[in-house]
Amino acid sequence: MSVLKKPLVTEKVSGLNEIGKYGFIVDETANKVEIKKAVEEMYGVTVEDVNTMRYQGKMKSRYTKARVIAGRKNSFKKAIVTVAEGEVIDFYSGI
Repeated sequence: MSVLKKPLVTEKVSGLNEIGKYGFIVDETANKVEIKKAVEEMYGVTVEDVNTMRYQGKMKSRYTKARVIAGRKNSFKKAIVTVAEGEVIDFYSGI
């Protein structure tokens, strides 16, 4: 089981990338120490700070001929990682 699931590539997080902050979707049971170790090991950078937040999945409904089908999207945990000054994480190096 990997602590880091995928990097966040959104407009808001891309703006934070310019000041050394990067976003990741992480395992819901991971704590800040585990996230820090995983980012440092995978990307070879020095992590100064980790902020985490949990999101509850949004409600979704779909109307069909028979009835309304209601459900919920998956919940997830997001981490914003601050790296040391002058260090950069390149998500697109493998492309």
